[in-house]
Amino acid sequence: MAKNDIRVCDKCKHMKMKTSVSKLQKLAPDTDIKVGCKSYCGPCSRFAFIYVNGRYVTGATEDEAIEKASKYIK
Repeated sequence: MAKNDIRVCDKCKHMKMKTSVSKLQKLAPDTDIKVGCKSYCGPCSRFAFIYVNGRYVTGATEDEAIEKASKYIK
């Protein structure tokens, strides 16, 4: 199975790291989720976002972003 590349920004005001990383790990249990600034500050200030396998996925809420990102998890 291909390994996923999932990254979240710990500075994003629309995501709670504890809950979002936990939810993402349930979707992709074999993945080491990277947490840190993604230099995506414009959209990050307006939306929850997740970088997943080469795509930036945004949502109005953390749950919406995770739901959209789940389509790109291998």
